[in-house]
Formats: sequence, C-alpha cells, structure tokens
Amino acid sequence: MTTTTAGTTSTEDTAEPSRFEQLKARHPWLDHLVRAGARYTEKHGDHYAAAITYFSILALVPLLMIAFAAAAFVLANNQALLDQIQAGITSAAPPGLGDLLNKVIEQAIAQRGAVGILGLLGALYSGLGWMANMREALSEQWDQRGDPPSIVRRYGGDLVAMIGLGVALALSFAVTAVATGASHAIASFLGLEGQAWVQVVLTIAGIIITLAANWLVFLWVIARLPREPVTLRSAGRAAILASVGFVLLQQVMTVYISSVTNSPAGAAFGPIIGLLVFANFVSRFILFVTAWAATMKENEREEIPEPAPVVVRPAVTVGRAPGVGATAGLLGAGAVLGVVGSILGVNGMRRGRR
Repeated sequence: MTTTTAGTTSTEDTAEPSRFEQLKARHPWLDHLVRAGARYTEKHGDHYAAAITYFSILALVPLLMIAFAAAAFVLANNQALLDQIQAGITSAAPPGLGDLLNKVIEQAIAQRGAVGILGLLGALYSGLGWMANMREALSEQWDQRGDPPSIVRRYGGDLVAMIGLGVALALSFAVTAVATGASHAIASFLGLEGQAWVQVVLTIAGIIITLAANWLVFLWVIARLPREPVTLRSAGRAAILASVGFVLLQQVMTVYISSVTNSPAGAAFGPIIGLLVFANFVSRFILFVTAWAATMKENEREEIPEPAPVVVRPAVTVGRAPGVGATAGLLGAGAVLGVVGSILGVNGMRRGRR
C-alpha cells in the first residue's frame, strides 16, 4: 500500500519471515518438534515431571521393605543359607559389630510379616500417587478437557492402570529374557557361540528385542494411561520414538552414574543422585513424547473462535404527558361533541314520531 503525505511517498512492506520460520516451513519435522516443545511448556510438563519423580523416589522405600521381607522369608526357611550369611558378616565386620548385625537380621526375620505388610501398604500409597500424577500429566499433554471423575472412580481407575502397567512391564521383561535366552541357546546348539560375527548378530538381536519390549511398554503408557482414550496410531508412532530415545537415555545415564561414583562422596550419594536425575529425565522424556504425539496434524483441534459477547441495552422511551391547557381543551372538545350528539339524537327522535 502506497500513501502520499505532504509530497512524500512511503511504502509499507510486510515483514519477511525469519530464518528460523523459513526452516520450520521447509522442514515439517522441525515445525512439529517446536509445536511439541510449546505444548510441553504450556501444559506444565516440568512441574508434572517433578511430582512423578517425587513419588518414584518415595516408592523405593516400601519396595525395599517388600524385598527385605521376601529375603527374610527365604532365610527363615533356609537355615544353611542363614548360617552362611551370618558367618560371612561375622568375619567381615569389625569385632562386636558382627554380632549386632546378626541380631538385626534375626529380628528382621522374626518381624518379616509386619515389614511386608507395611511395605505393601506404602507401595500401594506411593504407587497410586505416582499413577495419579502420571495420568494427570499425560491427560494434560493430550489437552483432554473432560470433567474430572469422582474420587472412587479415579482411584479405581488408577489402581487398574497400575496393574495394567505392571503386566506390561512383566511382559516386556519376559519377552526380553526369553528371546535373549533362546538366541544364545540356538547359537550354542549350532556350535557358533564363539564366533565373532555371531556375537555381533546376537548384540543386534538383543537391541531389537529391547526396542520391541520398550515399545510395548510405552505404547501402553501413551495410549492407555490418559484419562480419555487416544488414537493407537499416534501412540504407536510416538512409542517408537520413545523406545529408541529411552535406550539412548539409559546409555547416557550409565556413563553419568559411573562418573559421579568415582569419588568417596560420589560412592555414598552418587547412586541416589543418579537415580533421582534418571527418574526426572525419564519423566520429562515421556511427557515430551506424549506432547509430540498430541501435536500431530491428525490430533490437532480446530479452534473455533468464541462469538462476540451479546450486549443487551434496554431501550426506554419516555412519552410526554399533555399539559394542563391541553387537557382542558380536550375535555372542552369532548363536552361540545357530547352536546352536539345529544341535540342530533333528540331531533332524530322527533322526526321519527312525525
């Protein structure tokens, strides 16, 4: 548009897109990645990841109690193994400390039932808290706007979802263990286990099996844990990205944990810190992948603009009442018309009689 003011001409040019905007227009995957990052940020991904991390670490204590109780049940029924462990503790511990540790073990074995029950109750509480935060976070990334369920329905659904996730994890571990063991058994049966190329094939097969098992778990997490159902197609594609990224994240965190445990302080606190960091990164990664699935073109909602608010303005019309003079004139005219009508009526009656 060209405008002329006081003999001068100015041309208003539209602003050209930036270099980054040009890259997004040229590469759809980059535009999708940016939209996923925006969705993750807008839906408070970091805050939900922190809550998930808290309940993940909190669940370790009851899980350790359950493991401790299970070990106590095993030792209670295996006196030979218990004697062997106590002898090892007595020989390895400083004088006097070995007897104290053995008494602690005996007391733990005697109270294994109570420890196991407390561990189960704690695991149920922390597990439901973890699942509730995970489901809320995933539903938020999917931009699900339904009414929140009732408390009974919510906790019941969280319990069922937690059991389903446990089954998915068990199937994942079973598939990995069975497939890995079968591949090694086949190589040993054929007499090829010592060959270098066989080791490479087995390594590649192990990676593929791990990716398939991870895909199964992430498919369940992305598609079935949100409060409302989502498309399996989008969840399946996102689960592929999640399974590959999770393997890479495992490798990075392995290097990180090994690096922080070199010093004496790292050896004491490094595993806990490493586990905390790992849980937080995994939580963030899962939520970002979910945001990536939710921002696919097939899942985008068409935003309908809200209509303009209707403004109701009551119209009040005030009529002018006749004044005193006008009222007197109207009354006088009415009286005259009444007299004239009466005279005309009397004359008409007389003529009728004649």
